[in-house]
Amino acid sequence: MSQQQSDDRKPAASRKRQWFREFPDPMVLIFMVLVVVYAMTFFVPAGEFAREVVNGRSRVIPGSFEYLSDIANLHFFRVFVAIPEGMINAAQFLFIVFIAGGLFHILKGTGALENAIGIAAYRMGAGNSIKSRNLIITAGTFIYGFFGMAVGAENNIALVPVGVLIAAAIGCSRLVGVTMAVGGIAIGFALSPINPYTVGVAQSIGELPLFSGWWLRTLMMLTCLATLAAYICLRVVNIEFKDDQPVEMSRKLKDYALSRNNLAVLGIFLAGLVIMLFGVFIRGWYIKEIAGNFLLMAILIGLASGLSANQLVQRMMEGASSVTSGALVIGLAASIQVILSDAHIIDTIVHSLSAIVGDMPVALAAVVASVIQGVINLFIPSGSAQALVTMPILIPLADLVDMSRQLMITAFQVGDGLTNLFTPTAGGILAMLALGRVSYAQWLPVILPIMVPLYAMCWIALVVAHYIGY
Repeated sequence: MSQQQSDDRKPAASRKRQWFREFPDPMVLIFMVLVVVYAMTFFVPAGEFAREVVNGRSRVIPGSFEYLSDIANLHFFRVFVAIPEGMINAAQFLFIVFIAGGLFHILKGTGALENAIGIAAYRMGAGNSIKSRNLIITAGTFIYGFFGMAVGAENNIALVPVGVLIAAAIGCSRLVGVTMAVGGIAIGFALSPINPYTVGVAQSIGELPLFSGWWLRTLMMLTCLATLAAYICLRVVNIEFKDDQPVEMSRKLKDYALSRNNLAVLGIFLAGLVIMLFGVFIRGWYIKEIAGNFLLMAILIGLASGLSANQLVQRMMEGASSVTSGALVIGLAASIQVILSDAHIIDTIVHSLSAIVGDMPVALAAVVASVIQGVINLFIPSGSAQALVTMPILIPLADLVDMSRQLMITAFQVGDGLTNLFTPTAGGILAMLALGRVSYAQWLPVILPIMVPLYAMCWIALVVAHYIGY
C-alpha cells in the first residue's frame, strides 16, 4: 500500500491540517502586520510635516514635509512593549466593548427583543400572500437594520434564529430569514450614523464633533436597507435552498407576547438610547460617557428583570468575557500606531500616499480610499482597530489633497463596513451564519450580487457629498 493511500484512509480528525489551508486568526494577522510595520521602520525614512491649529483642530501644512536624520532605529523588544502600551492608549475603546458586551448579554437574557420582533411580524400579517410576505420581509430587514445601527453587529447574533422563524412562518426558506437578519444587521452597523466603534473612533482622531455628518450616513443606510429588502423579495425568495435541518417551529408568531417585565426592559433600553443621543448631540458626550450610560442601562435592565446584585455581576462578566477577543484585537491594533509614531514614519507614508492620489480628483480619491479600506478590512476586521491604525494616516492625507475630514471618515466607514458582509475574517458574520445554519459557501453566491449596487450607491454618495461640500 502506498503512503498516499495510507494517508487517505486515516480519519479526517487524525490528519494534520496544512498551515496554508488555515486562515490565520485576526490576532495573528494583526501581529504579523505589527512585525511588518516594525521591519518598515528600517527602510522607510523618518519624516515630519509642520502642523498648525486651525479652528481648534491640528492640521498638516502642505509642502512642509522634511526628512529627519536623528531618529534611532527601534530595538526589536519594542514590538512587545508596544502591545501593552497600545492597549493602554486604547483603554477607553476596550472598556466600552466590555461594558456593551455585558449590557447586551443581560438584554438577551430577558427575551424582550425577541418577543418584540415576533409580535411586530405577526401584527403585520403573517399570511401567505406575496404582498404580506414582502411587507414582512421589508419590515424585518429595517427592524434588523435598526438593531444593527443602535446595538451593533455581534451583539445581535442571538436574534438571527428569530429571522429564520419569521421566514418559516411566511413560507420561505431559512436562507431568506438569514439574509434578512444578517444583511440587515450588517448594513445597519456598517453605515450607522451613531456607530461609536467606527465613526466615533475615527471622528475623535479626526478632531470632529462626535457623530457629525450623520445625515449622509443615515441616507446611505436607509437606501441600502431598501435595496437589500427588494433584493430578498425579488430574488432570494426564489432561490432553491437545500435545507438539511428544516426549521421546527416550537412557537408560532401569534404566541409571542410582551410581559410587563419585557415592556419595562424595552422602555429602559429605548430611554437609554435616547439619553445617549441627547448626551452626544446636546451635551458633547464621548466614549467614556456612552460607556457609563451603557453601564447604567445594564444595571437598570438587570434589576427590572429581577436579577440580584450577584446575578447582575455574573451576567456582566459573562457578557464581557464573550467579547474579550474583540477588545484585545483593538488593543493589539493600537500597538501598530505606537511603532509608527516612535519611528516617525507616519508622515512619510502620508507624504507618499499624497503623491499617489494628489493628481486624482478629490471625489475619485474618496472612492479609492474606501476600496483600500475594504482591502485592509480583510486583515484587520475590527472597525475600531482599523480606525486606530489607518485614521492617523488618512486624516493628514485628506488635509493634503484638500478633502474634507468628514468625507474621508465616511469613505473609511463604507470601505470597512460593507466588506464585513462577505469577508471570511468577519467573525461576527460567520457566527450569525452558523447560528442560522447557512454555510459560508451557501452565503457567498447570495450576498455577492447585491454588493455591486450597494457599493455603487455608496460611491455615488461619496462623489456627490464632495461636490456639495460635505
